[in-house]
Amino acid sequence: MDPFEIFLVAPPGLEPLLAAEARAAGFAGVAEQPGGVVVQGGWPEVWRANLELRGASRVLARIASFRALHLAQLDKRARRVGWSDVLRPDDVPVKVEASCRASRIYHAGAAAERVARAITEELGAPVAAEAALRLLVRIEDDLCTISLDTSGEPLHRRGHKQAVNPAPMRETLAALFLRACGYDGTEPVLDPMCGAGTFVIEAAEIAAGLMPGRTRAFAFEALASFDAEAWAGMKTRPPASDPGLRFIGADRDAGAITMSRANAERAGVTAFTRFDRAAISDLQRPEGPAGLVIVNPPYGGRIGNRKLLFGLYAALGQVLRDRFGGWRVGLVTADAGLARTTDLPFGPPGPIVPHGGLKIRLWQTDPLPLR
Repeated sequence: MDPFEIFLVAPPGLEPLLAAEARAAGFAGVAEQPGGVVVQGGWPEVWRANLELRGASRVLARIASFRALHLAQLDKRARRVGWSDVLRPDDVPVKVEASCRASRIYHAGAAAERVARAITEELGAPVAAEAALRLLVRIEDDLCTISLDTSGEPLHRRGHKQAVNPAPMRETLAALFLRACGYDGTEPVLDPMCGAGTFVIEAAEIAAGLMPGRTRAFAFEALASFDAEAWAGMKTRPPASDPGLRFIGADRDAGAITMSRANAERAGVTAFTRFDRAAISDLQRPEGPAGLVIVNPPYGGRIGNRKLLFGLYAALGQVLRDRFGGWRVGLVTADAGLARTTDLPFGPPGPIVPHGGLKIRLWQTDPLPLR
């Protein structure tokens, strides 16, 4: 099969960060689009994107594109798609989902039904509403694009963080925020309100050279294009190497520390992570070189009363200014007023990012002044 477009889904606002990651990973034809990044390649690149990219939410393989002005034309052209190149007849069911925008075909349900019929009649593959394998039909300005969701479960589900607290930070989002802070695995990272340990574990995995998709399954393993032997070779990597750095999480909640330690153990990074029960006032600068403090503190939308949080943010800012000279700070919050309460020397905030029904932003400092 000739190279095709591979669409890497990104949180809106963070497309440039995912594009930078894709370029650094050696993908070809990287281009930003609203809601994601397009790269060019074949099935090995699809597998590698799922396996290696930390910031992508999903990987969609765009297997066909054509104009369709009415349902009969959609039916006819859908039958010409090389379904046997990608789907397995008779044994792996597929779910067809459609969306229509600014097109003469405006009924998404009818569009999905026509494509589903083409699959069953031309290939014999079963179509089922509850199938794990999803085929996405998007008709926009009369252009029909057919894609396969090759990921299955969202890619933030690495398979390691089984224990979570309320409003957890997704691993994919944590990875993009770390990249936005300039983190490349060569400096220590500390999260003083670590929750389930997401920032700390993600940073440790990056430093140790561990691939995010190394232990989970993907939807593309059920496709006709899947090569189990090539995939096994792609996943074969040396064991994690100790980066010589330590990644530290702290939280005043004992349950959070228990969760973080269990998640770090499942991720295979226990040897170079540490999680301590500690209040903000007890936070101490670790020995060794300066690095990055990154934190996702509670904000009003998560715990209700915003007024109670001003003291927490002020205390956090005071401790960081007093004890973490030379360290950079990245702070994620939905509330600009709370961020400013820290009195930290933030630059302009990053783009607004939808997350759990809220709109969050990353606030960053340069290295803090030494005191």
